[in-house]
Amino acid sequence: MKAVRPEIALLEQNGITALALPRITDPSVIPLWFGEGDEATPEFIREAAKQSLDNGETFYVHTRGLESLRDEVRAYLGKLYQVDLSPERVSIPGSTMLGINISAQMALSTGDHGLIVSPHWPNIENVFQVTGAEVGIVRQRQTDAGWQLTAEEIIAAAKPNTRCIFVNSPCNPTGWVMPREDQEQLLGFCRDNNILLIADEVYHRLVYRGEAAPSFVEIARPDDPVVVVSGFSKSWAMTGWRIGWVVAPEEQARHWAILGECFNTGATVFVQRGAEVALREGESTVAELRDLYRQGRTIVMDMLSDHPLFELSEPEGAFYTFVKVKGVSSSWDYASGLLAEEDVGVAPGYTFGPENDSYIRICFAQSHERLREGLARMIRYTERHANE
Repeated sequence: MKAVRPEIALLEQNGITALALPRITDPSVIPLWFGEGDEATPEFIREAAKQSLDNGETFYVHTRGLESLRDEVRAYLGKLYQVDLSPERVSIPGSTMLGINISAQMALSTGDHGLIVSPHWPNIENVFQVTGAEVGIVRQRQTDAGWQLTAEEIIAAAKPNTRCIFVNSPCNPTGWVMPREDQEQLLGFCRDNNILLIADEVYHRLVYRGEAAPSFVEIARPDDPVVVVSGFSKSWAMTGWRIGWVVAPEEQARHWAILGECFNTGATVFVQRGAEVALREGESTVAELRDLYRQGRTIVMDMLSDHPLFELSEPEGAFYTFVKVKGVSSSWDYASGLLAEEDVGVAPGYTFGPENDSYIRICFAQSHERLREGLARMIRYTERHANE
């Protein structure tokens, strides 16, 4: 491909959008493929953004985000995790995915090694590849007690030239939650070896025991090489708003301002106003959505866990189940056939990293009626093709 770096020319579209885009607007499809529900963003958040527009807030803002929103993030995390964060550590670059992009660009370049805890959201691998770095994978294990991975296993997968480690907890797609003791061990390793740890905690409120997942925010020193990336998409039903935050080392503040300007100029101002209100007034929304997702998780487990053609573990967090379909060797073929014959969209497992081609990901954030119908169709399709 002319005038395109090899690292970009070789990139492939992730398997979810490749499957979904041709029928993304088709109302006959039950969409269990994307990481969102069918509830619109609550009205009080939408009204805050509308009011901002009516107030004429359509100009440039600070490239690290509105000071008022950064203060709201600090207050929110302070209350949730009992931490007192310096204002220099919090930035609002735009979407959570943009925060991950900037973090990887800070740490990785050609000749480096970046390590990803897997199964993983497929765009993470593309983000690492764009830097020119070698990409390594360390995979969680599916056990009778659920998906598991220890800090020792992650550390053992590192190399002398590892400059960045990516961990997503709670995990998309498995629902694995990293325990505090493993967080402490991994952070200590990164501290001792000058490795940037990118901690994707966008599902931090979607846990089914307690109010929040253990966070690296609670244990990271102001100068530790860790960027905690989070946002509003999942817990406040704001997927289309593209707004998130990062908590980074104090000494990176200037770099977040510079790269924020290069990548995005600054997060959209009226979106930031909606985000402020979400943090300030949205705890009931978080609780209601988590309860909705908890019930969705129960529906999935009730319908699939005892079925002989499916193997799955109850997720500790997030709103997905990563399901092994017995006899399936091509998750793309399975997902394509299910979509064509039953109008149900699921995410093919191969796109979440190696050794996952017998799996599919199901998002259980949809309304319960649609979820039940989608699962019933999936069971019917699987039984119909079980001997192929």
